[in-house]
Amino acid sequence: MIDIAGAPVSFGLFALGDAEGGTLPGPDGLCAVLARQGYTGIDLGPLGFLGRGRELTDRLARHGLALAGGWIDLPFTEDERLPAALEVLETVLDAFAEAAAGAGGTARAALPTLADSGSGVLRHPGTGWQPALDEDQWRRLTRNIRLAVERVRARGFEPTFHHHAGTWIESPQDIDRLLEETDVGLTLDTGHLLLAGGDPVGALARWGDRINHVHLKDARVDVLRSVAETGGTLRDVWTRGAFVPLGHGDLDVDGFMGGLLGQGYDGWLVIEQDRVPRPGEDPSAVERDHAINRHALRKWIPS
Repeated sequence: MIDIAGAPVSFGLFALGDAEGGTLPGPDGLCAVLARQGYTGIDLGPLGFLGRGRELTDRLARHGLALAGGWIDLPFTEDERLPAALEVLETVLDAFAEAAAGAGGTARAALPTLADSGSGVLRHPGTGWQPALDEDQWRRLTRNIRLAVERVRARGFEPTFHHHAGTWIESPQDIDRLLEETDVGLTLDTGHLLLAGGDPVGALARWGDRINHVHLKDARVDVLRSVAETGGTLRDVWTRGAFVPLGHGDLDVDGFMGGLLGQGYDGWLVIEQDRVPRPGEDPSAVERDHAINRHALRKWIPS
């Protein structure tokens, strides 16, 4: 069974108060859009945006949404920064525990979504060639990922790892090595895999037994390549509109969904369309895109 969730990043909410001059919805407005369009879950977003404790659980219940996951990036190659980051991880896991307690065991479990935050000098997205990790750094990265995984499991949650453009785990080869050297499950993000030159449909066969979470997003490869070729940043990827509604980009949605269901995937499918709101933007555009995205999946997941 697949449950469909939305995410605050699809509304332009990457960090609290970060609107680039556009308008961000409040937490209830965001949740209401997802509920109206038939989503049953939501990612946590910036810690505190959806509330904490009773405020968090009441908001989720009011809109009929369950917590699906939540992004937690840590500096896995920097031992000196990791202890403080692990304390932040524990705080985020507190929010996961609050949501789980409020759901009373009735909802599909949320997956804390670990990711690498880079090491000071990040590679430009889509290039993957500058700089590269040496063997000592790889050992440090995988050791620290295992440490974070242990922390998550000790709190009663199963973690997942998100490969991401512009970080140390970006390319298909990076993902191969991560999965070889750790036992963490994989969040397969179709958009970020396209940016890294990978094939989302082929990824299902390549990593299928390790995929325990999916971020489904469509993307225009020409925009991604343009950003990569000019040495642009991940912010450029967002602001240039690389991520588009399902069926409007280069993702083989039919092939991917057919493969996902064919493998018997049982978990959260988080629809994302990373975007940056712009001044004067029509507020209805965001809900229109969510409607398009949800409608695109009704062929496979009617309700």
